[in-house]
Amino acid sequence: MSVATLPAGGLNWLAVWRRNYLAWKKAALASILGNLADPIIYLFGLGAGLGVMVGHVDGVSYTAFLAAGMIATSAMTAATFETIYAAFGRMQGQRTWEAMLYTQLRLGDIVVGEMAWAATKASLAGTGIGIVAAMLGYTHWLSLLYALPVIALTGFAFASLGMVVTALAPSYDYFIFYQTLVITPMLFLSGAVFPIDQLPVAFQQLAAFLPLAHAVDVIRPTMLGQPITNVCLHIGVLCIYIVVPFFLSTALLRRRLMR
Repeated sequence: MSVATLPAGGLNWLAVWRRNYLAWKKAALASILGNLADPIIYLFGLGAGLGVMVGHVDGVSYTAFLAAGMIATSAMTAATFETIYAAFGRMQGQRTWEAMLYTQLRLGDIVVGEMAWAATKASLAGTGIGIVAAMLGYTHWLSLLYALPVIALTGFAFASLGMVVTALAPSYDYFIFYQTLVITPMLFLSGAVFPIDQLPVAFQQLAAFLPLAHAVDVIRPTMLGQPITNVCLHIGVLCIYIVVPFFLSTALLRRRLMR
């Protein structure tokens, strides 16, 4: 990998984050509501419907179980959409990245800034669902505070994966494959909606490699005041999903931008 693709060091990436923040705050309310829409629909739709039939799961009400899963899901969704649509637009359509590369910023600085901004939006989305859950009595306010670092880490992991997709996609039309073949199945295989141990053994083994499953396994016990098992493993897997795709995406993006 070329040194030119790596971050220059320091806080150069913060300029990219700040640029995206200044552009976003003009439509901040609409953006936040948009990120909250799907998880809240799942929370009230499935919680009110299936919750009546299911009753309790792992010692808590199904709605409380689902709410904790939706916090991780909202972080995944917000970070993914920010990278595969907004970041792609800044790279290809608006050519914002091209202008940035004429400054002292390196490609790595841009990628880190985009990931940090996507993780920020993921944190806002996850916190929003957590606030709704706390207001309805499905979690404690202090538990939400404890969960914030893991929500941000989840955002970074999916932002990093999203940057790889952004580097590979020829156009916006190709993102639907990532959404329908990766993101949507991950939602149902990672324990966000129902326990993983209810899945066939093959799917349980697959879930062990999915970043959302590891995020849920830390966020849910934190939100419900339950003991967390294998916390180092879960955090380690999320960190791997941040670091490895980052280096892959910078290499792919450098090749793409030099064409």
